[in-house]
Amino acid sequence: MSHATNSQFGRTVLRPLAKATECTTLEWANTFTRELPGDAALEEAPYAALEKQESDELTVDVPEVLLRASREVRGLWSWAVSEQHENPQLISVSPSGAQLIGLSASAFWQNANIAAMAWSGSTRLAGSNMWAHNYGGHQFGIWAGQLGDGRAMSLGETVHNNIRWEVQLKGAGPTPYVRMADGYAVRRSSIREYLAAEHMHALNVPTARSLSLVFTDRVVVREERELGAVVARIAPSWVRFGSFELPASRADHATTQKLADYVIRYHYPDITHNPYIQLLERAVTNTARMVARWQCVGFCHGVMNTDNMSILGLTIDYGPFAFLDAYDPDFVCNHSDYSGRYAFNEQPRVALWNLTRLAAPLAALINRSTDSSESETVNVITDALNAFGPQFSAEYARVMRRKFGLFGEARDDDVDAVVQPFLDLLAEAGTDYTYAMRTLCSVPEALSSNTVDAVVDGLALRSQNIACDVTVWKRRMSEYFTTVYGPRLKMENADDVGAMMKRENPNFVLRNWVAQDIIERADKGDHAWVDQMLKLLTDHAFDDHAPMGMEDAEKYAGPVPSWGEGLQCSCSS
Repeated sequence: MSHATNSQFGRTVLRPLAKATECTTLEWANTFTRELPGDAALEEAPYAALEKQESDELTVDVPEVLLRASREVRGLWSWAVSEQHENPQLISVSPSGAQLIGLSASAFWQNANIAAMAWSGSTRLAGSNMWAHNYGGHQFGIWAGQLGDGRAMSLGETVHNNIRWEVQLKGAGPTPYVRMADGYAVRRSSIREYLAAEHMHALNVPTARSLSLVFTDRVVVREERELGAVVARIAPSWVRFGSFELPASRADHATTQKLADYVIRYHYPDITHNPYIQLLERAVTNTARMVARWQCVGFCHGVMNTDNMSILGLTIDYGPFAFLDAYDPDFVCNHSDYSGRYAFNEQPRVALWNLTRLAAPLAALINRSTDSSESETVNVITDALNAFGPQFSAEYARVMRRKFGLFGEARDDDVDAVVQPFLDLLAEAGTDYTYAMRTLCSVPEALSSNTVDAVVDGLALRSQNIACDVTVWKRRMSEYFTTVYGPRLKMENADDVGAMMKRENPNFVLRNWVAQDIIERADKGDHAWVDQMLKLLTDHAFDDHAPMGMEDAEKYAGPVPSWGEGLQCSCSS
């Protein structure tokens, strides 16, 4: 670590102020640290202590051990200080992510060195007093106690266009929640998270967003020695289910209530009565919609612990995620998930299990705020949780109808009669899911021109299950198109439905093998490819071909290479 101090346990070196430019100037509206109880061991922000000093020295009388050593904290957050990183290099900036907080990507590139220093945490943005969230969580179904943001630091909250955004740096250094880790992030996982968040937004999946990606020359030890990176990411809030679980596990219901009131006040201001049951109901609704869209795009999160579940129903913490290659409902993307708890088809069930864990700390608040008996509270919570299934099913049906070109009046049996038989055929043959859904866009034209057999041949070529009887399977797929899908499609009476379907079924998807190819190119020095692939996976994900200048990316819509089939990742990042 590069934190030189006079006494490691007595003083801390802070970061110098970033040069004021358009990419380093934000107005902070920090309510989280002002309104919610924090770490009693260090009540004053380190940079506030710096402002009281008469000298220009960056060393303050704040014990570094309080900022960077793992310890138990009895509040919802702790102050944090980022570290100096060797040779930070600006690699990519999300134009739409920057716009969300009133910045522009061009301002980053015009001041690339200044931006790299500031957005790696090597310098400090004016007015920013960094903090780290404290939360607990159930990990793989087992209560893990205090967890917290061990390597993510919030720079602050900023409001733009009446929307609140909490800005974080991930990989900028250790916090009091670092546990046995080091507080840093490596390039490969940072590339994956940075691209995934913006790609998921482009696919219309609720998600946190990415702002920038900075590479550093810090050596980080994982399974082997790697180089570091820092991702700047934003979300309206980084509060998780586990944020409520931790104080409740300590019987600190006052803090649980303060957090609930805070989330309602700033993120669900329209809630006016029965606030805590409505908070649970909103979490149920938003989580159901989020996971339904995961299933529609073939996204597998990989580590759905309650500390990775957003209270706002956003996809957060992109670790060992994957998009399906072959359609396999039992696919497990995290090679540390030996039991398959977080398999693709288990995600809706796990989401409901996690919501049940969230309901527990809210139960006491519901009980007291409504003056209900215990049995009445249980009934109200049960009703809220029971709404998950219908809401998930409704959102899943809505999105899948559009992917299948059924834009008109919905039929109650569309999923069971039209969608599921197609998915069953894909699962039987191990057919490429993204390719199959994109191929659906050509079926309306194929039905009218009697060329369905050619479409089926293409699907068969993109199938992996060698045990499947291809001849029989192709006949059954043709029958499905002509006797099931075709007749239902005719009911739509829509023109140019294939083109409309292409806006629902992406052609370029950040599968694991695609991400790995991007990572390997970056490792070889082609850093610009990361920024180009951000553009491909956001602006051009639904295009038929990669745009001019990105022809090498055309293969990302092609067959999965043999080395890339079924790639799994771990939580090591």
